Amino acid sequence: MTATSVEKHVNGHPVAERGFDAVALAKAEAIRTRATAEADALRIEAEGKAEAERIKAAEEAEKQRIANEKQRMRLEKDQADHTAYLARKAAETAKAEAEKEKAEQAAEEEAQREAQQQAEQERSEALWKWGARGIYIVGLIIAAPVQFLAFWDEERPFLVAAPALLEGLALVLACGAAWAVAHRRDVLPYRIGIMAGAAIAATINLWHGLTDPEIGLNAGLIGAIASVGGPIVLMAYEHGIAQKADGIPSFRERRAAERTRREAEAAREKARREKQAAEAKAAAEKAAAQARAEEEQRRRDDDRKARHQEVWEVADAMRAARGSQYVTEQIWAEAWHRVTGCKTVGITPEIEAKSRVAQARMRTVTEMPIEGPLSLVDSHRPPAAKKAPDAPDGRRNNGGTPPRRRPGDAPSPSPIARTQARLERTVEKKD
Repeated sequence: MTATSVEKHVNGHPVAERGFDAVALAKAEAIRTRATAEADALRIEAEGKAEAERIKAAEEAEKQRIANEKQRMRLEKDQADHTAYLARKAAETAKAEAEKEKAEQAAEEEAQREAQQQAEQERSEALWKWGARGIYIVGLIIAAPVQFLAFWDEERPFLVAAPALLEGLALVLACGAAWAVAHRRDVLPYRIGIMAGAAIAATINLWHGLTDPEIGLNAGLIGAIASVGGPIVLMAYEHGIAQKADGIPSFRERRAAERTRREAEAAREKARREKQAAEAKAAAEKAAAQARAEEEQRRRDDDRKARHQEVWEVADAMRAARGSQYVTEQIWAEAWHRVTGCKTVGITPEIEAKSRVAQARMRTVTEMPIEGPLSLVDSHRPPAAKKAPDAPDGRRNNGGTPPRRRPGDAPSPSPIARTQARLERTVEKKD
């Protein structure tokens, strides 16, 4: 047997076969492989970092875009809110100005009405004042000559001053009454004096009219009326001024105040009656509701005691221990759970067992396959069309030989049909 030597080359040059050359080549190959792997790893790492940086930059850009979009939307919302606030503020300002203008106009109209009323009052008061004084002066002019004729006596000429005394007495007392009104003093004595002086003067005029033919009844009568009428009118004027100064309400004001008081009392009485009626109705409704609740509680207790004696004994014991007046729904639910073990009131273990059996039966019936004429295995295939008796044979073109069936000629069954067929096969295997 001849040994064949294999000449080894490195970079195209023959090398001597030594023991360490293979190890050096293996180390060099390992170093090269490791360097290549490290270079690939660094390249992949760099590509991964670059891709991560790109994805991160895209995410940051997207985040920045979303933040900018949110900032823009927030700014638009703030601008819209500010615009709405300015519009609302302008509307409120306009409304306030309109209300202020309306209030000022109403105040101006009220002031104008008060001014007109004050002017009317002053005008009527002036007319009343000067009218009363005018009537007094006219009465003095009428009554004084009658008294001068009555008291004229050539032997006693001093009696000519008597008319001035009689008529002047009423005039001076009228002036005193005006002073008393102005200074808020008692005016009754002055009025008594005025009426006494006027009555004396009127009596003298009437007496001399009846007894003295030169004066006559007409002059005496009109003189008496003039002596009394003037002071009466002037006293009536002073009486009104005194009442106004003292703040005494007039008859009209007292009548209006009395009517307002009666209306307020009627309104309060009506409100009181309505309140009493409402309270009585509420009390009656509450009593009726309480009676219905007690009757319903009694019916519920009797029914529970008759049908669920064991649970009722536990519930009644729990009621007594808790100091409750009735067996409440909470106590009854706890007692039912303690006795039957079921948290649902009205469900017993027997009812729960029957219910589970019925549910299992329904689940079995629902999931079992359908067989017979109601099966849906062939429901996806249309029924074959029946040929007429005189129809030609469809196989005449191939000499009467049926065509060869190939895969894909018949339509594939539907998923429902496949599932139904699988279930039927499973049932058949079990049988």
